[in-house]
Amino acid sequence: MVQTVNQISTEKGIDPDKIFAAIEDSFAAAYKKEYGEKGIIVRAKLDIKNGDLKFVQIKEVVDENSVRIVEEGFIEPETPESQEGEEKLPRYNPDRHVFVAEAVKTFKKKGGGEFVAGDEIEIELPLKTDFGRIAAQTAKQVIIQKLREIERDSIMGEYKGKEGQIVSGVVQRFERGSVHVDLGRVTGIMPYNESIPGEHYRVGERLRFYVVSVATDLRVTAIILSRAHPNFVKKLFEMEVPEIADGVVEIKAIAREPGSRTKVAVHSSIDGIDPVGSCVGQRGTRVMAVTNELGQEKLDIIAWSDDIKEFIANSLSPTKVKSVEINDRREALVLVADNELSLAIGKGGQNVRLAAKLTGYKIDVRSQSKPKEAAEGGSAAATPVVVPDENAPIYMKKVDEE
Repeated sequence: MVQTVNQISTEKGIDPDKIFAAIEDSFAAAYKKEYGEKGIIVRAKLDIKNGDLKFVQIKEVVDENSVRIVEEGFIEPETPESQEGEEKLPRYNPDRHVFVAEAVKTFKKKGGGEFVAGDEIEIELPLKTDFGRIAAQTAKQVIIQKLREIERDSIMGEYKGKEGQIVSGVVQRFERGSVHVDLGRVTGIMPYNESIPGEHYRVGERLRFYVVSVATDLRVTAIILSRAHPNFVKKLFEMEVPEIADGVVEIKAIAREPGSRTKVAVHSSIDGIDPVGSCVGQRGTRVMAVTNELGQEKLDIIAWSDDIKEFIANSLSPTKVKSVEINDRREALVLVADNELSLAIGKGGQNVRLAAKLTGYKIDVRSQSKPKEAAEGGSAAATPVVVPDENAPIYMKKVDEE
């Protein structure tokens, strides 16, 4: 048995003591099913060294103020709902409870001293090892269920700490639009809306994924993955750019349209450090590594500034902005050269739309020669703004409209 437990522990990464505890619970369930009464609490104790097994009945020491005493055969009337915060006392059960005076008179406390309410008393039961089919089946079900719970908790503990991080996995299968990914000990799920539009996946393909959340129900642990999340880009840059990982360069904001284009605003508080150049890398090696992971998605890396006019001008890169006017309603009027108007707006208004998301301002791009004439597709609202903080409960917030 010890060898089997050690093998299970190694394969599933489970503490051996927890497996032995599950085995004890299965023995206790079988004993109660075969020989015990319905209301009693049975606990099994297995000595790993010599293989000795014993069963004990557990009783809790109580006093008159901690339980409800109801005479046998008496049916309690239905009572109105208790007041908020008030808990109903448990009903006294002679199979599970023993009063303090009786415990002092009948039993001897381990380690000496007097019994008090809340103590547990162990009453040794006759050793039985001849279990019937139903009891054996009960033991089997208990140990299988316990092992599932232990493994689920182990996986939960491991991946709970990986929320907001990048993991590597192999595409396993497709089901109702979702992609199931083999992460090793567990299978992750990437819903349809978390995949990059236009990206095609093949079974057996190894990819990187962003861990959005770890959800657990009564049966399984679900690892929710994403490749469309804005923080997926942030984490990729942290892996490729040492200055970001060390905190020398900071990603201030990200605006992303997955599969198409992403704008990343970076900043460094240390003089002499070029944040944009650090992210691009020598001959574009660093940004190219991120782009290769994202497929055909384009990346614009811009310099963040606490001067909102300068930041808005940078956000419309690669356009050279002539002037920026700000009003009190978080709106910006941007003027560009006539020959760069279409470049500033972008295909389908994408460039100005991403710039508005990045800065949190409503941006209206117009031609310098016709400042009073609105350009088609040249205006974009300021919501939502991406907050690249993996520890935040939500990753996108809306700018208050005045």
